[in-house]
Formats: sequence, structure tokens, C-alpha cells
Amino acid sequence: MIAQISRLRAEHRTNAFGLGTATPRLSWWVAADGGVQAWAEIERTTARGPIVARIDGDEQVLVTWPFEPLRSRERSEVRVRVGINVGEGREQQVSAWSSALVVEAGLLERDDWASSLIIPSETADHSRCRPAWMLRAEFDLATAPVRARLYVTAQGLYRTEINGRRVGDDELAPGWTSYGHRLRAQAYDVTETVVLGSNAIGFEIADGWFRGHIGFDGGVWDLYGANVGVLAQLEVTADDGTIRRIDLDKKWRTAVGGTIATGLYEGESFDARLHPEGWSTAGFDDSGWMHPLVRPVESIDARIEHAIAEPVRQIERLAPVMVERLPSGRVRLDFGQNISGRLEMTVRGASGHRIRLHHAEVLEGGELGIRALRAATSVDEYVIGGGEVRTWQPRFTIHGFRFAEIENWPDGLDASALVRAVVLHTDMERTGWFECSDPNLTKLHDNTVWSMRDNFVDLPTDCPQRDERMGWTGDIQVFAPAATYLYGSGGVLSSWLRDLADEQHEDGAVPNFVPWVPCGFPEPASPAWGDAAAVVPWAMWQRFGDRGILAQQFSSMRAWVEHLASRADEDGAIRSGFSLGDWLDPAAPPEDPGAGRTDRYLVATAYLVRSSRIVAEAAELLGEHALRSRYHALADHTLRGFQDEHIARTGRMHVETPTGLSLAIAWNLFATEGQRETGGRRLSELVAEGDYRISTGFVGTPIICDALVQTGHIDSAYRLLLERECPSWLYPVSMGATTIWERWDSMLPDGRVNPGDMTSFNHYALGAVVDFLHRIVAGLAPRESGYRSFNVAPQPGPGIDCASTEHLSPYGPIRVAWQRDGDGLNVDVEVPFGTTAYIQMPGDDSPHIATSGRHRFSAAPSQPKGQICLLT
Repeated sequence: MIAQISRLRAEHRTNAFGLGTATPRLSWWVAADGGVQAWAEIERTTARGPIVARIDGDEQVLVTWPFEPLRSRERSEVRVRVGINVGEGREQQVSAWSSALVVEAGLLERDDWASSLIIPSETADHSRCRPAWMLRAEFDLATAPVRARLYVTAQGLYRTEINGRRVGDDELAPGWTSYGHRLRAQAYDVTETVVLGSNAIGFEIADGWFRGHIGFDGGVWDLYGANVGVLAQLEVTADDGTIRRIDLDKKWRTAVGGTIATGLYEGESFDARLHPEGWSTAGFDDSGWMHPLVRPVESIDARIEHAIAEPVRQIERLAPVMVERLPSGRVRLDFGQNISGRLEMTVRGASGHRIRLHHAEVLEGGELGIRALRAATSVDEYVIGGGEVRTWQPRFTIHGFRFAEIENWPDGLDASALVRAVVLHTDMERTGWFECSDPNLTKLHDNTVWSMRDNFVDLPTDCPQRDERMGWTGDIQVFAPAATYLYGSGGVLSSWLRDLADEQHEDGAVPNFVPWVPCGFPEPASPAWGDAAAVVPWAMWQRFGDRGILAQQFSSMRAWVEHLASRADEDGAIRSGFSLGDWLDPAAPPEDPGAGRTDRYLVATAYLVRSSRIVAEAAELLGEHALRSRYHALADHTLRGFQDEHIARTGRMHVETPTGLSLAIAWNLFATEGQRETGGRRLSELVAEGDYRISTGFVGTPIICDALVQTGHIDSAYRLLLERECPSWLYPVSMGATTIWERWDSMLPDGRVNPGDMTSFNHYALGAVVDFLHRIVAGLAPRESGYRSFNVAPQPGPGIDCASTEHLSPYGPIRVAWQRDGDGLNVDVEVPFGTTAYIQMPGDDSPHIATSGRHRFSAAPSQPKGQICLLT
């Protein structure tokens, strides 16, 4: 067949509109019957005509922009074709051109922003949630524009309408960043929304993270400023190419509408009687509205950057799987899945009829389990305006819930048909799947996927439901390999890492959550948490092939390692300072989750070794050879300190815990292979002595199964993985969980919620084990960055008869599936163009090498060497 090019993309975006970079990197997939890409031609078409750049070589992932940098607002169409060398004679085949990708830059320079910040009101009541303000302005267009663009950012959350039509489909825009350092901006194509003649534009703006009540232990108000405001710039392009900014600064009017109170944690109250119909259309009577405050753009100290990730969107709607009328009169709904989102309902009734919506993750004692929500009351309220049937959902709040109760639901309306749970999270592309013969293990994987979805709401958070919802560094540090497999999360993580670098202290310390909220938690950086500065960019390099993220974050990576090294004693070991240790070790008391079995300074020193090694390798990739030597030397020095402090002369660790042994094995911290083997044997013994129940916390849980397999104890790893008694990965599954719990026993066997103050049913961190499912159980792991080459080496263990995984790699879909055949094993592999697979079958001395296509491998008792055949 003629080679085909598909999925031409810029950066980590599914579309390339409103880009915040002048030199977007390009990626594409190739479908061809074998061969090697010899060159690529990239054609860029502008109003001045086409330009073609030829790039020799086989790279097709995040390829450097080969043209002059884009200017602000500049629009181009880009397409690609490639030349492929095929056959022994290296005959060349030229692909068809790809479909065109429209690439358009946003406002790239601060001077491009000429509009003003519009502030609805300076008044603020700190005792309760505040209303959403409405802003409107009218303008005239004498001629129909060829193009119209709206560029927006806000201090607070906003939604936009033009001429009565909603602009965009973002939710919770512009998202949560370290607002003191940067604001994200969005660009909208409003060409079809504006009209010749009279027009109106309207904004609703609410507190959100900027000024709302956020944080735990009482939280804080007005963290980033006392006033919300919106910066909106509307530009129209005439047919001669002239761009005109519509000056709206003196035309704005403001009032409070139907959203009389709204808070991210508390919920939203909407009175439909107060909502001014037609408020965003021309001719609306706003004579009773006030003049807002107008501030020049210079009043914004933060950088203004266009978003580099897809926005939060309404992803799907779930119908209730159960509806019942309670004796109290409330209607209870079970949506069958714990989500992040909101309720949407279609209602009618008498004017003034008040409906309240209550949310919870679980039931306890026959009631909504709301104690664990702490101060996040999570109650929405809707007052019917009367007359027509209306569909409503809150706009500026979000909840974590599976169950909901509706108070005062109108008689005669069918809630099962008229109420839906709307799932909200960043609109990432799903890229990873897993199934196996054990339905509980498959369910564990599904639960982890849901927890990632629910916690990637603009940035990677710990939980979506209680008064917290922070960007905890430790959670994403351990989960990054899983996150980069399951979803195209490069945009979210790149954006969040910018905030991490912005929030980093001058001495390199990284706050324990980013953005930082001063709400009572200790501010000093913790090892394993701050190490996200090094580990997350490295995971993105390994899984996405994104060298650019290493360049972007290299200073931050170095600064963290230097900070951690400054806490070490002269011999390289860390023995003091703040450290959360192996957080949530099940042996730790509920009131002190960091007091686990493993020495917290063993954890700290181990992480310094690991992150120093990562920074050394990053330096090598970036051509910083002197720095590579420095950080390898630091890693070696710290390793000696670790060994002197924690490993006895006998080769045994002074204090043997499952987490300590796992760290030493998985990260090569033992001095000799013999010590490592002894450590593996002792780890297997400890796991057996614990009846194969979990005995690790945040640090040990992601790597304990790897440590067992690496030292030859695969049966122990599988028994640990498949255990169902508490604490275990499958205990929550046996209790009906649909997401990953924060604690191993967030719900006790008798159905009571864990009595501790810190209990969530939707944390992804302990689900980090799914990376083991992808790499070891199913057998797919990257060999080179971006899966340019990859290993296929399933390691079946007892209790699993078959497993499969699929990953949409940067080069194309990779599929691995295996099943037992008596004592033998059959493995099917699909290899995308541009990659090489190394398939290691049981009994083989060396791997088989396979290029693009579908392949089958078999290993049988009578045929110890793996056999290969090409599947058509």
C-alpha cells in the first residue's frame, strides 16, 4: 500500500489553535508496509503561498519547527509527507501528503495585550461564598469580518457568551496556575458568532481558585488577590488583512445575576428568577447595571501565557443505575461510578420552588458519607423561575461523588430520566489499556484509570472531593509512569511543571503541593515529594520522547537535587530535616500517616541517589557533559553514604522493611549482586510473613512487585498482587470500589468509613502499581525514549492465564497479548512503523527483533526456543 500519514499534531495538543509558542514541534504517525523513513517534507502554507522544508532522517516525534517562528496571531496550514526506504535495495517510496493541520499562534508577547482588566466589584464578604458577577458590553461591526478572535484570561473563573451563544466549551477556565507568576489565556474563533451590525458580549466571572475558599485545616480566602477580573481582547480581521481591536473598555456594565453564591468546595446556588434573560444579546436593557472598575493590563504582575494543554471539558454523562425515594422525601441516586463533576437536571415547577443537591462518594450507615468531605459541604441549590422546562447544572463548582440526594425534587418528575452526572476533567486522549484473566485485577486497572481522570482536573491533584484537591508532588511523582501510559498527559504535566519551577524556593526547595496554599501543612520540602521536580520530566522523556521538557525543567531539576544534597551530612547520607517518609504505610497510626516502618531518612537518601542519577542522564542528553559528571559523582557519593548508613558489613540492611529492601533492589543501592539477591530473598520472606498483604506506603508500593520479580521471586509478586484481604490492592475492589482509595482501609470491612480525619475514596497514588501491570504482567516497556524501541517480555505468574495491553505510543499503536497454551506461551505483538520491538520469550537466550507489522511468538515445552511467524 502507499504509505499514509495520520495524526499530524503540534506539541501535546489535539488541535493547534491559539498556540503559545512560536516554534511548535510536530509529530505524526506513518502507516506503511515496512521500511524506514528516510526523510520528511513539511509544507507550510500561508497567505504568501507554500514553503517546503525537507528534514533528512527517521524522526517523526516532536520534530523541531523548520520554518521562521510564528508571529502573534499568525495562521498557517501544515502538512507532511515522507520518503520510505523499503527492501534490500532500499527502493524509495513516497507517501501521500497528510491532511492539513491548521496552526495558529495566540498572543505571544505581553505588548499584544492592549485591553484592560475589568473588575466587577471591590467588595468581598469573607464569611460566605460570593456571587458570580456578570459583565456585558455592546459593539457594532460595519462590515462582516473575515476572521474574529477572542483572547481571554481571568483572575477567577469565567464563561463567555456572544449574541446569546456560548463561546467555547471550556469548564473552570482559565484553570488553576500559580497566579502570582502566570495566568493562562485561551483563544476562541468567534468568526461565526459575531454578526454584521449590533453585537453583545458577556462574561460570568466567579472566585474559583483565585479568590475563593481553598485549602484544608480551615483553608484560606483571597489567596491571590482581593478582586476577580477578566481580560478580554476581541479582534476582527478585514478582507484586506487589517486587524482591528474592538475597544470595549468604557462599554462594560456589571451586575449580579442568578448565581447568587458559588464556591469550588461548597457548591453553587442559582436562582433562576434572578437570571436576566437575553443579557448577552444586543439591545438588552442594562441601564440598572453598574460601571465596573477598569485597570490597565500593567496591573497584572503575572506572565500571560496561552494554555499548552487541552482544557477541562464535560467528557461524558452518566445515567443513574439506581434511584430510590427515601423516607425523608429525598431522592437518592447511585451513578455506579465515583467521578469528578456535577449534576445536570431538567426540571419544571412553580416559581420559587427550591431544590438542593447533596453529594458523597460513599454511603455509611444508610446515609451519605459526608464526614470525610470535611469543610467541602458540596451542596448545590436551584430555585425554579417558573413556567418552562429548564436544564441546569452548576458552572463554577465541582464535586467528587458517586451518590447524590435531591432534596425537594418536584413531584411527578422522573429523576432517572431527568438527572445525569456530568464527568469533568482535562480532555486528555486515552492512550493505555489493560485486561487480564483475573476480573478483579482488570477492575483495579479500571479504577486507577477513573482516579486519574477524576484527579486530572486542570492539574494533577490528590483528590476531587474534600477540602483539599491540591497538586501534591508526591502523588504524581510515584504515578508519573502510569499517567504517561494511560493518557496523553504531556500538556497537563508540562503546564504543572512550569508552576513547580515558579513556586520553587531560591534554595531549590519544592513545596509539597503546587500551587502552594499556606493552609497549615508544613512548608519545608519533603524527599520523595520534591523529587517530582526530577522524576516527572524524566518520565515524560521516557514515555513521550520529549527532550524539550528536560530543557524546560533542567534548572529546576538541578536546583532540587542541590537542595536535597545540602541536607546531607558530609558522608552523603541524610539524617535530619522534614520528611514524610513512606507515607501511609498501613502500620502507621491513623493520626500520624508518616510514622511507617521504614526510616524516613533512608527514603530521603535513596531518593537523592535516584534523582542525582536522573539529572546526570538529563545533562548528558542536553549536552551538559560537565554537569553530567558532577551529578554522577554526587550520586556515587550519596550511594556510599547510603550503604555505610543502612547496610551492614554482612550485606544485610540494618533494618529490613519491605519498602527499604524494595528501594535498595529496584534502584541498585546494594554494593554487590550477592547482597541484592540476599535482599530479594529477605523481601520475599517478609512478604510471606505478612500473609501477602500490603506492608508499604506511597514510596514502596509502586516498586515492591518489581523488586520481587527482579530478584527471581515472581510467585511472591503475584501472590501479593492478587491478595484480597485488607490491606491489599484488591481489597477495595472486593468492597465495590470504583476508584483507588487514599488509605488501604478507607472503608472498613463492616462498611464503616475509616475514622481518621484524612480519608478519601479517590486518590490515584496507590494505583501506581498499574505500571507494573503494563510492563511486567502484560510485558510492554519502553527500551528507548518514546517507545522508539520497546521490550516485550511478559512474565506470567500464578493466577493469571492471559493478559493484554495496548498503548498509543508517539509512533503509533502498540499491542501485546499473551495466553498460556498448556505449559507454553503464545504472544501476539503489533509493532508500529518507525519502531523496533525486542521480544524476550521464556527459554530464549536473546530477544527476537521485530519491525512494523503483526507478529506471533510461541514457546512450548517441547520447543524451548521461541518461534516467530508474521501475521497477515
